[in-house]
Amino acid sequence: MAKIPKRPEEIFQEFTGDLKAVYGDSLISVILFGSGARGEYRPKKSDLNFLILLKDNSPSELAKCQKRLQKWYKRNVAIPLFLTEQYIQASLDTFPIEFLEMSSAYKLVWGKDVLSGLKFSKANLRLQCERELKGKLLHLRHAFLASRGKVKNLPALLSSSIAAFAPIFRALLYISGTEAPQKRADLVKQLCQSFQLDFRLFETLLQIARKEKKASGAEAEYLFDKYVEEIDKLSQTVDQMVIDEKEENR
Repeated sequence: MAKIPKRPEEIFQEFTGDLKAVYGDSLISVILFGSGARGEYRPKKSDLNFLILLKDNSPSELAKCQKRLQKWYKRNVAIPLFLTEQYIQASLDTFPIEFLEMSSAYKLVWGKDVLSGLKFSKANLRLQCERELKGKLLHLRHAFLASRGKVKNLPALLSSSIAAFAPIFRALLYISGTEAPQKRADLVKQLCQSFQLDFRLFETLLQIARKEKKASGAEAEYLFDKYVEEIDKLSQTVDQMVIDEKEENR
């Protein structure tokens, strides 16, 4: 039976060794990101997310490690993100939220630190934040209709949704020039303070996500309605944000 690591560090040496055995000099970096790097890893519940940097990430190269990765999936390692350094540099304007989230908390397990010193355009971040917020609003409304009135489905929807908003919240704090806390609860609290959102609502949603609180029936419907209202409010605020281009170019 596969042993789930109690700490991410327990697998670093063996995991890196497997990658070295497959890729040799083509392997540039092994980097841990996500909850494992933020100090929020929970054994048997959290996945371990790795960025693997290669000189070549073509399908034929990725195929080389498929068999070795099977054992790691059983130990809560998520499918790694295989990238090249060129791809990262060329994608900072396209996926700024994702790379900001990754670079805000990571552990260099082995090799070159490619996430240090990345520069992000606030204009690009604002645009992606607006797009993501509006897209997630559409998804929330669609999911509500898809539930067909079954309020028992709403707590699970609320739990998964609040986690998905964390990278957007971090990006919005970056845009506003506010330091973003690492812990999710602190991040949400700071976001609510900076953008005048209802923290008591979001605190309740976090408790539901952590299974510290249950919500059903009328309460779940109320929370969902207020949640959509607050995200819509945030979306409108982001839509009206103006980025100082002169400040950006300094």
